[in-house]
Amino acid sequence: MTRFHTAGSTGPTATTTGHSRRGFLLGAIGTGLATTSLAACGSGGSGGSGGSEVVFMNQSRGQAATLKSLAKQYTKQTGVKIRIDDVGPTDFLTKLQSSSQSRNMPDMYSAVDGHSMAPYYKAGWAMDLTDRMKGGWGDTFRPATLKTTTFGADNPQHVKPGIYSAHWETPALGIFVNAAMYKAVGLDPDKAPASMSEFIDQLRKIKKSGKGPFWFATSLSNQVIQSYASNYMTDDELNATFVGKNSWKSEGWRKTLQLVVDLRDAGVIATGSLPSGNTDNPTVEKAFFNTQGVATIFDGTSAVGVARATAPDFTDYRSFPLPKADDGTQAPRMVGGAAKGAVVNPRSKKAAKALKFLEWLTAPDQQQAWAKGVPLIPSARAVSEKDIPKQLTGIAAKISDIQLVQNQILEQVNTALQKGTQALVLKERTVDQVLGDLDAAQKSA
Repeated sequence: MTRFHTAGSTGPTATTTGHSRRGFLLGAIGTGLATTSLAACGSGGSGGSGGSEVVFMNQSRGQAATLKSLAKQYTKQTGVKIRIDDVGPTDFLTKLQSSSQSRNMPDMYSAVDGHSMAPYYKAGWAMDLTDRMKGGWGDTFRPATLKTTTFGADNPQHVKPGIYSAHWETPALGIFVNAAMYKAVGLDPDKAPASMSEFIDQLRKIKKSGKGPFWFATSLSNQVIQSYASNYMTDDELNATFVGKNSWKSEGWRKTLQLVVDLRDAGVIATGSLPSGNTDNPTVEKAFFNTQGVATIFDGTSAVGVARATAPDFTDYRSFPLPKADDGTQAPRMVGGAAKGAVVNPRSKKAAKALKFLEWLTAPDQQQAWAKGVPLIPSARAVSEKDIPKQLTGIAAKISDIQLVQNQILEQVNTALQKGTQALVLKERTVDQVLGDLDAAQKSA
């Protein structure tokens, strides 16, 4: 299961995350002490795993089966043995940090969000792929994928500018709806609401049926907020806030946070609070996919892979972007860019073999297998939309409308935003108080 985030390093989706689908989410490893310890232990040793096989430390649970199948196919084609070390989302970052400190890093490993990956990139545990992405290989990806996985010159993690990961998934975050529950109250699950007010009216109908109307994890609250903020601000204006040039106390952010108040006052947030903690998004996903007690959730496209792995018999659901604001001044854009992908350890003696495997994994032919097997929205331009599952077609139809924000929300600001969102739901803080908290967190960075 997941807490979303994108795996993008400077992209918009790298502003959340947890321990499950961490392709979109914020990291448990901070960029302070963790960076220091990783850099210190990285000043020596060749790194890389022993033996003749290439070892891939895998974070994803929902994509594990397809990854193993592709690894077997690659071995059959090339003779190069690939071993998938399935660590899983809960223990991935802990094991990766332990491996770096013992200088026993795998030959390649899953790329999660920029905050969590930055310590490893700064310590030299990731191959810089920038030059290799120029031309042939890079041209196969959607532009948004490369944009959101590139560390810019002014990135707040202070990583050397470059591209350190390659991705086979283009994610986005949006709304998932239980089709049967919608039909039961006379709503059409295949028709996305035209506005947020219409969506809230739909949720009120769902509530009267006795089902939980709408839910999202605390760890994804910043993704909800950033998505909705695009109704009032351009990508450049969002970026200006994230780097401290613009204040959070602007009218655009005030209107954005008012959404949480409107949802709260309409009584459409399931249980009246947001789940929190390391398993908050898995809790939301379980309520939607497994127990089907909640009619709608905000989640990332990777949720479909989790659903196939944990609730394969439930397929009657749809997706669409977060509905637009009634008073928006901009065309709304989803948070997304790049999710599941991998990093090559340049200190490994098998780095060249690992790189070839990564290039093969992200090639259009293999991305078709990813799209069908997981399923997901691939990052390759050449993959046909017919390979995208019907549950994702609503979001996929707007996949070109993704925010291209150069920098991500600072980690301490992100933490304040998540706490502030929950405080709004619980009526513990006002919108102005939360905006003040965000400004204070930004200035203390």
